Amino acid sequence: MQGRRWSDGLHQAVEAKEGLPIQNETVTLASISYQNFFLQFPKLCGMTGTAATESTEFESIYKLKVTIVPTNKPMIRKDESDVVFRATSGKWRAVVVEISRMHKTGRPVLVGTTSVEQSDSLSEQLKEAGIPHEVLNAKPENVEREAEIVAQSGRLGAVTIATNMAGRGTDIILGGNAEFMARLKLREILMPRVVKPSEEGFVSIKKPPPSKIWKVNEKLFPCQLSNKNVDLAEKAVQLAVETWGKRSLTELEAEERLSYTCEKGPAQDEVIAKLRNAFLEIGKEYKVFTEEERKKVVEAGGLHVVGTERHESRRIDNQLRGRSGRQGDPGSSRFFLSLEDNIFRIFGGDRIQGLMQAFRVEDLPIESKMLTKALDEAQRKVENYFFDIRKQLFEYDEVLNSQRDRVYTERRRALESDNLQSLLIEYAELTMDDILEANIGSDAPKDSWDLEKLTAKIQQYCYLLNDLSPDLLGNTCSDYEELRNYLRLRGREAYLQKRDIVEQQAAGLMKEAERFLILSNIDRLWKEHLQALKFVQQAVGLRGYAQRDPLIEYKLEGYNLFLDMMAQIRRNVIYSVYQFQPVLVEQDQDKTENRKSGKRNARTQVNPNPDPVGTVEPSTTSTTS
Repeated sequence: MQGRRWSDGLHQAVEAKEGLPIQNETVTLASISYQNFFLQFPKLCGMTGTAATESTEFESIYKLKVTIVPTNKPMIRKDESDVVFRATSGKWRAVVVEISRMHKTGRPVLVGTTSVEQSDSLSEQLKEAGIPHEVLNAKPENVEREAEIVAQSGRLGAVTIATNMAGRGTDIILGGNAEFMARLKLREILMPRVVKPSEEGFVSIKKPPPSKIWKVNEKLFPCQLSNKNVDLAEKAVQLAVETWGKRSLTELEAEERLSYTCEKGPAQDEVIAKLRNAFLEIGKEYKVFTEEERKKVVEAGGLHVVGTERHESRRIDNQLRGRSGRQGDPGSSRFFLSLEDNIFRIFGGDRIQGLMQAFRVEDLPIESKMLTKALDEAQRKVENYFFDIRKQLFEYDEVLNSQRDRVYTERRRALESDNLQSLLIEYAELTMDDILEANIGSDAPKDSWDLEKLTAKIQQYCYLLNDLSPDLLGNTCSDYEELRNYLRLRGREAYLQKRDIVEQQAAGLMKEAERFLILSNIDRLWKEHLQALKFVQQAVGLRGYAQRDPLIEYKLEGYNLFLDMMAQIRRNVIYSVYQFQPVLVEQDQDKTENRKSGKRNARTQVNPNPDPVGTVEPSTTSTTS
């Protein structure tokens, strides 16, 4: 994809292999884990039907307790015991037999698969068996029909194959969803008349876009609409066309108006009111047939859910089971498993490997308490494995999170403050402390002070302090603390002097320059800090071989890197402020020079002296007159 590159050196390796110019890796500007992102909110809560199995994680990471709310109606779904086969081929044959058996009784069946490939493979087997079915997965042709497929998944004899995420959060109503069928019928009549032709498909340079097919498969609807309701819908749609214009809306606009039509709130608009009346009348007509069909489905046993593989979390399995038996409806679920499934092959251990050797017949289902315990234990291992990964990620990100809060607080302070003078004075004083500590030890006697070296470093750092001399410092300060306070005072005075010089040239320029220097240095050094922490996290695991805790080592390394970064930010900023030399150019002269040289209105000349402390990089800045 254009503009996207692989990470961790993979893209550079491919470029080297193909003989292309090797470009730099993409750099992370900011990052945060989901856990710490959610914890940014002052209040955190949620509601889901599958949180009970994850209560430990909610408690340990988010400090949230999980409370189970009793169901509105008693749950009467039957969760039957798992059927386990030695080989995958035997499992899929048994799944087809189970679907065929349920289909003959008229029960709707929902089959859950873990991938698009599995859903397509099962679909081919059902076609060979002559069982009509619908496939709901991530393929574009199926995504567009998702609502249509889910609306009829609870009808008599319906078979639906769905991947993990498809159709979640949608009620599968036994007998069919009359309201949604009415919406689809009204949509079928309305959309071709109000949607722009350009909105009916993706535009292609090579060939014109195909016309979008709004018509729904007639088998979806439980009956043929009466002439009365057909006329009612036609009149409402005709009024909409006259009011909104023929084929004048985008698809999104039309869908929004249709959604408002199908809501239960009051409708002030005449067109919406007419469309809603037609929608309600169509729904009533369909409801008569869906209620009759619902009774037959309930008598047959309700929706039957077939699981084809255990997932790495019981929560996902419970989501699939939860499609059936909602609001007191009857239903059942059964999982068909194979000892060759990934979860058991990777996490099953020696017990399941022994069972695989003991059973030779592929189509013979295995039922054993020992096997059930082994499968449950394998799933718990997977859950604990991924929980440990998330917990470890959270613990490592906690180190970065405290640093992130400090940096973003400093950045927000620079961004929102009207006067940054106090912050720059703090930077100047702390930087003088750094220079002093780097050249004279706090415990060193006065006789051993190298004042010439100290003076040279300070003057290299700030040209406004050229009056400093070893004799002046020696005569003025009798001990280390006096020297420290004196240098702090001179650093503060130099900043205020520089501020006055710039303000005399252009009022308000210094304030904008200070803000720019602080923000640019924070952004640049924070980006480099994230990269450094990434390398530390990758390398710190090796210290476990030396009997050291990698997390503690990461905290220590990260803390030291953070202190260095914060010191470098303030040194770079105050150094750039000291060296700030704006050159204001008259507008007419500037236009002439721009035509000749292409330069900007004003520029800043920065003295490219090296950092006297040893870590500051000269910053080049630009301003406008």
